[in-house]
Amino acid sequence: MEIACLDLEGVLVPEIWINVAERTGIEALRRTTRDEPDYDVLMRYRLDILEREGLGLPEIQKVIAEMGPLPGAREFLDGLREHMQVVILSDTFYEFGMPLMRQLGHPTLLCHRLEVEGGRITDYRLRQADPKRRAVKAFHELNFRVVAAGDSYNDTSMLSEADAGILFCPPDNVVAEFPQFPVTRSHPELLAAFREASEADWG
Repeated sequence: MEIACLDLEGVLVPEIWINVAERTGIEALRRTTRDEPDYDVLMRYRLDILEREGLGLPEIQKVIAEMGPLPGAREFLDGLREHMQVVILSDTFYEFGMPLMRQLGHPTLLCHRLEVEGGRITDYRLRQADPKRRAVKAFHELNFRVVAAGDSYNDTSMLSEADAGILFCPPDNVVAEFPQFPVTRSHPELLAAFREASEADWG
C-alpha cells in the first residue's frame, strides 16, 4: 500500500504568516521556514512580534477565514486521492489549519497546537520533534510505501525519509541544497510526479 504525505502551506494553501503580514502590515511576519530552517527560532520570533504588536488568535483567524486553497490545489488533491491515501503533515497549528481543511474536502491533518489565553497566543506545543520525518517513519513501520511532497527546508527530512520525495515550487536555495529531489512548478506537474513515483497502476 502507498500513502501520500503533503506539506500544507506553499503546496495546497498560501503561506498563512505571509498573508497575516500582508493584511496587518507587519512585514516582520513574512519570515517563514523558507528563510529560517530552525522552527523553534522562527516561532519564538513570531510570538515576540505578536506580543509586541498586540495581535492575537482572533485577528489571525480572521485573516485565515478570508484565505482559500491555492488555484488548482483542490483539483490536484482530489485527483491524488483517487489513487493514494493522503495525509497532510504540517508545521501549522490546528487553530489555523482546520478552517482550511473544510475547503480541501477534510483530508487528515497532523500538525501542532497553540497555547492561548484570552485570545492571546502565549506559546505553542509541538506534537513531537521532527514530526514530518517521524510520521513517515511510522507509516513505514505500518508497511506503507510513502511518496512525499513539500516546498521548504522543514520538509526535507520528510522527503529524505520517504521512498520518493518531490519539491513543489521551492525557493532556489532549497533546490541548490537538495538537488536529489525532482522539482515541480504546477499542480498538474506535481500530480504527474506522484504518478511517476508511485508503484501502483493508475490506469
